[in-house]
Amino acid sequence: MSTHTTPQAAAPTRVVVSDLSKSFGSVHAVERLSFVVEPGQVTGFLGPNGAGKTTTLRIALGLITPDSGSATYGGTPYAALSRPTSQVGAVLETAFHPGRSGRSHLRVYCAAAGIPDERADAVLAQVGMTDAAKRKTGGYSLGMRQRLGLATALLGDPQVLILDEPANGLDPEGIQWLRNFLQHLAHDQGRTILVSSHLLAEVQQTVDRIVIIAGGKLVREGTIAELADPARASVHLRSPNAEALQQALTGAGAQVDTTSPGELTVRGMPIAAIGHLAFTSGVELHELRTATTDLEEIYFRLTAGQEEFKGAPTSRRQR
Repeated sequence: MSTHTTPQAAAPTRVVVSDLSKSFGSVHAVERLSFVVEPGQVTGFLGPNGAGKTTTLRIALGLITPDSGSATYGGTPYAALSRPTSQVGAVLETAFHPGRSGRSHLRVYCAAAGIPDERADAVLAQVGMTDAAKRKTGGYSLGMRQRLGLATALLGDPQVLILDEPANGLDPEGIQWLRNFLQHLAHDQGRTILVSSHLLAEVQQTVDRIVIIAGGKLVREGTIAELADPARASVHLRSPNAEALQQALTGAGAQVDTTSPGELTVRGMPIAAIGHLAFTSGVELHELRTATTDLEEIYFRLTAGQEEFKGAPTSRRQR
């Protein structure tokens, strides 16, 4: 199935959340939160349950009024956008009339937004739902409802997409499709995409940048490489004479662990220095590479000990 759409004519749109705060009674849901979502990238929005993610997204879409601060699209808040459906597409919840077909559901939104009916079939094709267009949504699986929600967000061909748990309910093939689809929209078409998700392994394969919040506050933002702790970085190597190299590395002050026969994990020494030490020690190397930093390790390290926010009055539990 093709994931290509008509290239965007609109200028790239930067999403800026600036000094955003929102309280529900005595509970601080979001507190002086600031981050940027750049065009041409997929940005992951992460945090523990109750971190304030959904409150932030609902504020960004004009569904909740903040106590202070702002969320803007190219400098304009959502409520002031001239053509919001054609500028920002969003999936926060996937609720559909069970007796209405997928095509009928989309055409209702087309009529409300002044979009031609033909667009409904176009976005159904985009998300791989053409064969289910005439079926009633009450018989859709969770994954199919997720795809229909994404199709709804795409109706106006928006420059910005804000998606809350879009992979929920998708099978492995669907998750891979979604990953490729979002990367195509961002990297090839320059769209600005913000994705909230709990699937850390999938986020690591999909996004270009990460925004992590906890307790309503920003913890860190940046690429996975930028968020990694250099002190925890490791190098993986494989050698037929690993024992001799381990002794040389340990003597040079590196921390060395044997992961399996002939394979070592080294910390505390740059990869170039390890290669040079192997060369000067006359040890043959079959593999030498920097180990991939795991997003799960970064996430739990940065959010450890953060309290969850509880009790905000939203349509579903705050995330």
